[in-house]
Amino acid sequence: MEPNLGPVLTALARSAVATSFGPHPPGAAALLGDARFTRAHDAAGSVADSPVTAGLNTDAVSTAAPPDLAERAATFVTLERDGRLRGCIGTLVALRPLGIDVVRNARLAARDPRMAPVRPEEVPGLAVTVAVLGPSEPVEARDFPALLAALRPGEDGLTLEDAEGRRATFLPAVWRHAGGPHRFVAALLRKGGWPKELWSGDLRPAPWPDGLRAERYTATEYRASPAAPPASPPRS
Repeated sequence: MEPNLGPVLTALARSAVATSFGPHPPGAAALLGDARFTRAHDAAGSVADSPVTAGLNTDAVSTAAPPDLAERAATFVTLERDGRLRGCIGTLVALRPLGIDVVRNARLAARDPRMAPVRPEEVPGLAVTVAVLGPSEPVEARDFPALLAALRPGEDGLTLEDAEGRRATFLPAVWRHAGGPHRFVAALLRKGGWPKELWSGDLRPAPWPDGLRAERYTATEYRASPAAPPASPPRS
């Protein structure tokens, strides 16, 4: 992917959220013709010849979009306001063109079921992060000491899945708050709903859950600060 793609992806994600509140939101191909997105793409060193086409049609986006946006990719979009998470949604497998995946995940992140939906007036004050994931690969581990030793702090995203259907992932960005492999894995087990007795103490002697599989991946992260300072609440 071209090295200056970051401003394009974050502008596309912000436009996807900003245009999602009406009854008929424009599709990914239409957003490629949005003036704000076009300026961001021009600033990144490439000019997009992007006709406005409604809908999330894969063929339309592949024809209209710059080449990198037409390549299949897995992404996560994270929305924050005043340092607080407002939504984070993504895909682990490259199923859609990059442009479509960013639009989809940005709009889903704005309605992350774990929190109140993003309001239209919040959009200018959102910090937007788009992470483009590399392919997942298995971690050859059958106990927690081996898993902890195999992880590369700051570099690996991690997905855990077991035979009972539990599944959870952490992006590489989570390492900034994790403090080390033990806390990283314990927090992921907690997130995925594994029993408290597994993750609340020392993981090293803990039994490996039946059918537990670990996969890791890397990610390239692009972040855009708020487009405008958040509005101050009215004085009483």
